[in-house]
Amino acid sequence: MKFGTVVSTVVLLVCLLVLWELRQLVLVVMASIFLATALNVVARRIQRLGVRRPLAVVLALVAMLGVSVLLVALLVPPFVQQFDQLTQLSPKIFDRIEQWVRNIAARLPGDLFDDFTLDVGSVIQQVQPVVNNLLETTINVFSDTLGVLLNLLLVFVLTLMFVSDPQWYRRCFLRFFPAFYRRRADTILDRCEVALTGWLLGISFNMAVIAIASWFGLTFLGVQFALANGIFAGLLTFIPNLGPGLSVIPPMAIALLESPWQSFSVLVLYFAIQQIEGNLLTPYVMAQQVSLPPAVTLLAQVFFANFFGFPGLLLALPLTVLIQVWVKSVLIEDILNPWTHRDLRSPIAIAEASPAIHPKPAFPESASSEPASPPQR
Repeated sequence: MKFGTVVSTVVLLVCLLVLWELRQLVLVVMASIFLATALNVVARRIQRLGVRRPLAVVLALVAMLGVSVLLVALLVPPFVQQFDQLTQLSPKIFDRIEQWVRNIAARLPGDLFDDFTLDVGSVIQQVQPVVNNLLETTINVFSDTLGVLLNLLLVFVLTLMFVSDPQWYRRCFLRFFPAFYRRRADTILDRCEVALTGWLLGISFNMAVIAIASWFGLTFLGVQFALANGIFAGLLTFIPNLGPGLSVIPPMAIALLESPWQSFSVLVLYFAIQQIEGNLLTPYVMAQQVSLPPAVTLLAQVFFANFFGFPGLLLALPLTVLIQVWVKSVLIEDILNPWTHRDLRSPIAIAEASPAIHPKPAFPESASSEPASPPQR
């Protein structure tokens, strides 16, 4: 093995180790890139109306902040009030459950439930360790509030930097590729932007449909705070597989105060909405934008959640979209497709010889920063 190959391998391993140690910072940068992409999409739509780029970026940022403040105003007060109601009326909930079980037992033969009693004190005593663990977790979360706020501030600042001059950061990123591959990498970045924009539009449409359908359904069933619960269900659509299960808990809990059957109706409503969204809406929308198999989605969520925690779970799908584009473009199209069973060269040599990668000279701004010499007369 040549000395240069050994040095390159060692440098690559060291870079991977550094990235692993800085994985939380890398996740913050990726979150900033996703937000910048979303802002860039809105800014481009505004630019089509004849607005200049700086003003379009400012308007897109104001729109994003306005939507965020509106969502907080619509969600936080109702859920605080709902939590207070559930805390005060928890004995009433246990009484309703006991009465419901007794009504079912009265219709069944035998004395299976004759001695059934629900001791609220014993239940609370058994639930107390779980509550204590939740309180400890909440205290730990609030103790890290400063770190979370700093990360959010960093994401916000980086987003502004990326969206203010995206081409400069793009050119800097392309410098890390070999000269012969920079034009191809530029094309792959275009594909990533198209795929990520399509995914953002698709998931935004799904979130809006789920929020409206849940709001109307809960209003029809007479559940309190229907608008807040509908918006909550729409926002959790951003997290497939786990989000729908979490979104049904608050409306079911508040509906249980009225009637067990109303709570069951809420469960049926959410199940029907998720079936329509999963079998009709998502396949149609994602077929027009970008498609991720369900198994890949689930594995990506488990992988990124294990290594990055809850932020990794939130960013699992957009990261998977980008990884899918790079794997398809680099590994499949540039390395595996031109590689035949008779070709024993290394993948790098095959990539260098492939005409699909470098049909033209190197990336115009990366080959040389010096101006070309004038022709001699």
